[in-house]
Amino acid sequence: MSYNVIKIEELKLKCSSPLEGMYKLSPLVWEESGVYKMLVRAVNTSEDATQKVARVYSGISKNGINFKMSDGPVIAPGITSLDKDGCEDPTVVCISKGYLVYYTGWNQTKMEGQLLMAKGKTLDALTLNNVAIPSKKPYLNPKEASVTQLKNGKWNLLFEYADQHRSKLGKATSKHPEGPWKIKGEFLEAVKDNWDSYHLSPGPVLSDVNGETVMFYNGSDDKARWRIGWVKLDEKGKVTERSKDPLITPPKSKPGETDIAFAASAVLVGKQIWLYYTTADKSTFRAVIACEKD
Repeated sequence: MSYNVIKIEELKLKCSSPLEGMYKLSPLVWEESGVYKMLVRAVNTSEDATQKVARVYSGISKNGINFKMSDGPVIAPGITSLDKDGCEDPTVVCISKGYLVYYTGWNQTKMEGQLLMAKGKTLDALTLNNVAIPSKKPYLNPKEASVTQLKNGKWNLLFEYADQHRSKLGKATSKHPEGPWKIKGEFLEAVKDNWDSYHLSPGPVLSDVNGETVMFYNGSDDKARWRIGWVKLDEKGKVTERSKDPLITPPKSKPGETDIAFAASAVLVGKQIWLYYTTADKSTFRAVIACEKD
């Protein structure tokens, strides 16, 4: 199976204040009951890092490109030390009684992130449930969760963590979608002298793409130039094939912008994949990808 980008479109988010004037990134999109729902990370447009406090808004769409956004955040910085300075990079697991939302809670004083899990019957009734993966050596500042169920019924949680001045891609497993999670170690390693030679971070996993399972992942070189690639996974979640070149490269960055394309979510629509991603840490897009047999 090969994956070919046939169209790229910028998302159109209908927002009220203050979301309208904020950076929007990490678009987490899924299909539910015939509509497309989204959680998106929103960040103040400030030059002061202490003022760039992230929170999470929700949205809804009929076509997966035009989203009507919530008036206020559905996850916001709390009163505990876990997420007092920001809530970042949401991932949704739909369960029979509502939603599990994995996200990163940020503590600016400690310069520390924890992978947290919120729970609620609706997206506007989410409450912090627990720490899914704490920040402990060697898995410091865990974030960017990608949660999927394997065909054997077990659950996988892939996550980014900091170790030896690099972003690495780790794996945890559980019998249940809400955990508890047992860390199994590093899942995917960097490739020397390649586009993904230094930093790695997980992206969305899609099962049953013409009988195959694919994960789109984020990788960069030592200059933090992030691109999006893919790996194929077997029934046990092990890698069987990996893209040699990036699938998506961002447009040339403007002065002062980050050189980044970063995958957040994917939806299988017929024989196509809609891949949602961010560029320059502020703009959101949908890539339409054709799945073709080799």
